[in-house]
Amino acid sequence: MPRLVDYYKTDVVPKLTEKFRYGNPMEVPRLEKVIINMGLGDAIENIKILDSASEEIGVITGQKPVITKARKSISNFKLRAGVPIGVKVTLRRDRMYYFLDKLMAVALPRVRDFKGVSPKGFDGRGNYTLGIKEQIIFPEVNYDKIDKIKGMNITIVTTARTDEEGMELLRLLGMPFRA
Repeated sequence: MPRLVDYYKTDVVPKLTEKFRYGNPMEVPRLEKVIINMGLGDAIENIKILDSASEEIGVITGQKPVITKARKSISNFKLRAGVPIGVKVTLRRDRMYYFLDKLMAVALPRVRDFKGVSPKGFDGRGNYTLGIKEQIIFPEVNYDKIDKIKGMNITIVTTARTDEEGMELLRLLGMPFRA
């Protein structure tokens, strides 16, 4: 069982129940899934970028990514509908907790001049999205094999009903929010 799951059950649930006065333990917000998305606009000209991104995101998450395709054509970007344009992974259960633990404890502190993640990434329903500018902050990525620095979006989906509940859940789990 992941360390974060045990910590959630023993420490986070009682603190959230006390703060928000939940009557039922099933009301307490929990993590549903984590979605990692890497959009690659350069994949239009060079399809090999998609392969390297797929390999990197697979190594980072431990799960095979899905290749996303463009939904509609945009002539200004030389983009046609159905052209592969990015990769994404949806993590659930144990893999999700292992990934979040690694993100909060290892990867984010490796970001240069890191002062915490922005608390403005909530969507109004307790879900949080953060953008990472470079994939090399993860220790599994071999710096020598990188052809190009690529960013990624990480969306953390929770069962929280409000942003305040979602933020408190992530803060108690160890997400380093800016003061």
